[in-house]
Amino acid sequence: MTPPPPGSAARDEWDLLHELRDAPRLLDIVWQSTGNELAMQTQLRREFSDRLVRGAFALCELRRRGITKFTRAQEMWFDRQGLEQATSEPVARHKAGRFSGEVLDLCSGIGGDCLALAQGCNVRAVDMNPVAGLRTQWNAEAYGVASHVSTECADVTAIDHRTTLVHIDPDRRAQAGGRAVRVEDYVPGLDFLQRLARDGRGGAIKLSPASNFGGKFRDVEIELVSLDGECKEATIWFGELRGQQSWRATVLPSGETIAAEPLEFAAEISPPQQYVFDPDPAVVRAGLVDAVAVRLGLYRLDDAEEYLTGASLVSSGFVQAFEVLAELSNNSSEIRKYFRQAEFGQVEIKCRHIPIEAETIRRRLPLPGKESAVLIFARVAGKARALVCRRVSH
Repeated sequence: MTPPPPGSAARDEWDLLHELRDAPRLLDIVWQSTGNELAMQTQLRREFSDRLVRGAFALCELRRRGITKFTRAQEMWFDRQGLEQATSEPVARHKAGRFSGEVLDLCSGIGGDCLALAQGCNVRAVDMNPVAGLRTQWNAEAYGVASHVSTECADVTAIDHRTTLVHIDPDRRAQAGGRAVRVEDYVPGLDFLQRLARDGRGGAIKLSPASNFGGKFRDVEIELVSLDGECKEATIWFGELRGQQSWRATVLPSGETIAAEPLEFAAEISPPQQYVFDPDPAVVRAGLVDAVAVRLGLYRLDDAEEYLTGASLVSSGFVQAFEVLAELSNNSSEIRKYFRQAEFGQVEIKCRHIPIEAETIRRRLPLPGKESAVLIFARVAGKARALVCRRVSH
C-alpha cells in the first residue's frame, strides 16, 4: 500500500498508525489501565509524545467498543467511522459462506467483511482511503489471513466487476448531516449499485435494513439478517450468488433461515391462544411473517398485526414466545385493576402499531409484587387489546 502524499491529513493519520504500531508497550499500558485517564495520560507524556498518547487512548477505546463486533478486537486497528460501519463478525461469516475463489471487496473500510471472506477466498480489497487499506492489511494479520488479502487505493466505480465475484459496502456516512437512509444518498450511489447488480457476475451489496431498498433492484434475492434480535443488514444477492426466492430472513447466531415469496403465504387469523409470538425483526422487515406463521403452524392476531399466536409452545429463532396470562381491553382503569391484584414487580411493555406512551403507562401501573410480566398492546380482530404475558426463555 503506497503512503498518502506528505502534508495531507491522510498522511498524518498514516504516520500516527505506524508510530502506534511501533509502541506496543504504550498500547499495552493503556489497554490495561483502569484508573483516572487524565492522570494516566499526564504520566505517559513524560515518556511519549502527546500525539502518541492521545492516539493510544483513542485506539484502545475503539478496541473496547469493537469487542461487541470482533473476537480479536484487542489486536485490531479501527477508526470511529470504520468501526461503526463495519459488519459484525458473525454476519460477515454468514455472508462469506456463499463466496469462493477470487473476490473483490469494494469500499472495504477497516476490513470487516474482507476478514471473513479471506477465510476461504483470495480477496482484493479496494477503498478510496489509503489509511483504510492499511488498517485492513493489519487486521488481516491479526486474523491470520494476510496471505489471502491484497489492498488497493482506488475509485471502486472504475474497477472491472464483470468477471469476479463482488462484495460492496457503500459508504452510508459520506453525506453531510450523518447516516444516509436513502440508497440514493450512498456513495457510490444507486445508479452504480444497480449496474453492479445487473451486469456483475455475482455478489452481495450490503445495505442498511432501514434503507429504502424495496423495488430498487430487479432479479435479485434480498436477505434480511438479524443478530441477537437486532436487524443488522439487508444483503442484495445478485448474479450467480442469488437464491431462487426473492426474499430471505436469517437469524443469527442460530442460523435459521427462511426464503419465500411473501405473497404466496397467508396465515389464518385467531384470537389469542395460550401463547403469543413476536417475530424476529429480520422476518418482519423481509415481509415473511405469514411464511413463518405457516411454517410454524401459528396464526395472526390481526391481518395488520405482526404478532402471532398458537396453542402450543414453539421453539424457533424466528419468534420470541410469551405465555398469555390475561387478555384485557385497552383501558387504563382495567389494566391498573389487574396489576393491582397481581404479583408483578416489574413490567416490560411492547407494541408495534398501537400509539401508546410506554413510560407513562409503566409509571401508573401498581406493581406490588416481585414477578416479571410483559404487557403487549396489539390489534386483535381489529380492536386494540392489552395482553398480559410472561416471557418464555428459548
